[in-house]
Amino acid sequence: MQPEPMVRGRFAPSPSGRMHLGNLFCALIAWLSVRSQGGSMLLRVEDLDPARCRLSYEEQLEEDLRWLGLDWDEGGLSVGGPHAPYCQSLRTRCYEETFSLLQNQGLLYPCYCSRDQLHAAAAPHRSDGTQRYDRRCLALSEQERQRLAALRSPAWRLRVPDETFAFEDGCRGYCEANLETSCGDFIVRRSDGVFAYQLAVVTDDAGMAVTEVVRGGDLLDSTPRQLYLYRLLGATPPRFFHLPLLLSGEGRRLSKRDRDLDCGILRERFSSEELTGRLGFLAGLLPAPVPLTARELLAEFRWERIPRHDLIVPDSLFAPPNFSVLFTKST
Repeated sequence: MQPEPMVRGRFAPSPSGRMHLGNLFCALIAWLSVRSQGGSMLLRVEDLDPARCRLSYEEQLEEDLRWLGLDWDEGGLSVGGPHAPYCQSLRTRCYEETFSLLQNQGLLYPCYCSRDQLHAAAAPHRSDGTQRYDRRCLALSEQERQRLAALRSPAWRLRVPDETFAFEDGCRGYCEANLETSCGDFIVRRSDGVFAYQLAVVTDDAGMAVTEVVRGGDLLDSTPRQLYLYRLLGATPPRFFHLPLLLSGEGRRLSKRDRDLDCGILRERFSSEELTGRLGFLAGLLPAPVPLTARELLAEFRWERIPRHDLIVPDSLFAPPNFSVLFTKST
């Protein structure tokens, strides 16, 4: 009997600002899952967007992760490893190889639509507001493409099949989506030449032999597209776990832009043990927000304890220590 392959998980933040509570929540759960299985942890920096990502943020996020008690076996700026580089901005050659492979299969076509044209010409919206591309550029003649190419650089889209992709999410359960009806042909390279998230993340996870992906529930809809890319690359997809999103009391997602409970603020209020205990309580791993280290929290980790629904963060849980309100867990 063949031994089970070692679990290889990763945390892949974008260095576009200081990490916030939701990023730390994801990092902790991803780390707990891998370490509870005796696996290997990777840190990959998703800095594809040169306008928003900075080296100073990359350095800060590594320091913040270590402060929280999280380590990694490969990646980042400081550790390295056999799959270097671990920064997406340095992996363009890998993405070009994937792009060429898809192009050789005849599955890519240029799209000259502006943002305004996309909004005007999009197929009817799904119930969640997502637009589906209507393939208007797929039908262009060669003469029309040459005329448009003289005016602007195209983005490149991947043609998707009329097929349902199903998977068992480790946190959310059974999920499925038909690519043609849910999203349509999606962009794999932007008009400015930057490779899109879907192509980059699949190229990286496949190339780095990642077997487990723990990430926020906002990326759940990306999974069917990525499963299609894995198939086209002839690669085995990882197992996916999509965590509940953390919401403010008004039901708004926490974001870096609004500096909602960013790591700098949290570090001023709490020790690393206090913050870990609060995160563990929010995740359903602890009956109360008692201080403890990430290593100590390992004994309490069970996937079945992690909620499937999004979580409203109680004001009392991450307020300054002198904010005297009884701890209550939101459901």
